Amino acid sequence: MKNVIYCFSGTGNCLNLAREIKEEIVALGGGETEIIMMRKEPVKLDATDADRVGFVFPCYAGGLPGGVAETISRIRIRQDAYTFGIVSYAAYMGCGLNDINKIHRLDYWGGVSHHCSCIWLFPHFMTMPMQSIEEAQERNKEKAKTFAKDIVGRKYKKTAPKMLPNKIESMAWLKGLQYKKGAKLQADPDKCIGCGQCANLCPRDNIVVEDNSVFFGDHCINCLGCLQYCPQEAISMGGLTLKRERYHNPAVTAEDLMNEQN
Repeated sequence: MKNVIYCFSGTGNCLNLAREIKEEIVALGGGETEIIMMRKEPVKLDATDADRVGFVFPCYAGGLPGGVAETISRIRIRQDAYTFGIVSYAAYMGCGLNDINKIHRLDYWGGVSHHCSCIWLFPHFMTMPMQSIEEAQERNKEKAKTFAKDIVGRKYKKTAPKMLPNKIESMAWLKGLQYKKGAKLQADPDKCIGCGQCANLCPRDNIVVEDNSVFFGDHCINCLGCLQYCPQEAISMGGLTLKRERYHNPAVTAEDLMNEQN
């Protein structure tokens, strides 16, 4: 048996979850499993050699991150393959599973809450339910065991919230609000050391570093990896982000996210 997990991860939660699921699938004898990142153009769009194909992704403004639906629409899957979708979220699952299901039929739907990188909206610990980072990591691990057991057993679970407000929120976000919010990104010249990590990490090539100065473009999708992983905490969106604690998954490095396969 062969499994492929397509993963989008902005600040590590989803990659951590995908890795936990992969580890459990292998431990259960579920077969070879590879994780293909969707931050940029995936190195593999043809998954017709896989018996099970899954998607692990975050909830952004009630839906999928910018460009992910378009990427998933180009992935080829066997008609008889077992498919699954797992969403990581702070407060609500949103409509991302429904959106993927319209592109590729999903046999199994799941989700788990974790801390959030969207610190311009609320502190990262404002999760549902409230939990410490350590508790969230342990919960990820336990949920991954359940997901993997269900996936290896080819369990069918197709219920998920279909919330109209989430769809409206997601559509507004993807049509322009994400870019307006991204336009507020800035780098403090007194803190920035011009290391270039933010530019290398950006999934949409929206950041350029020249002469130790950072320039942000106009097509940010708000993954906030640049802000959360900056070693100097030099990047912010102004306002509340200047005061709030940074967050990225403690088990995932910036280099991990840059890898095309995990």
